[in-house]
Amino acid sequence: QVQLVESGGGLVQAGGSLRLSCAASGLTFSLYAMGWFRQAPGKEREFVAAISSSGGTTYYADSIKGRFTISRDNAKNTVFLQTNSLKPEDTAVYYCAARGRAGAPRSPGSYDYWGQGTQVTVSS
Repeated sequence: QVQLVESGGGLVQAGGSLRLSCAASGLTFSLYAMGWFRQAPGKEREFVAAISSSGGTTYYADSIKGRFTISRDNAKNTVFLQTNSLKPEDTAVYYCAARGRAGAPRSPGSYDYWGQGTQVTVSS
């Protein structure tokens, strides 16, 4: 059974930082590309960042480029999202997802497995 478990969310002031983690089990992690998405209340789920299975290629949404960094540790079956210079508009539930097949890294429909999400709240 595949499980993706996010952690590291919380309440932070604008300008602060959080490091989100997503621990994967039940799959051969090194064969899966990984992505982070977020969903704010009343809005659709949106792409944040993605990383290839080897970690050699990354993708970012324009809204967070230069502030967030995605990385992975295949030895620990974990993907990370370092979030810096947080803004109130970054407030959302953040989800990690795993993609084991070819597809568009920015499209939620390309992903096979999803975590339950971790709440990030940025106060002004």
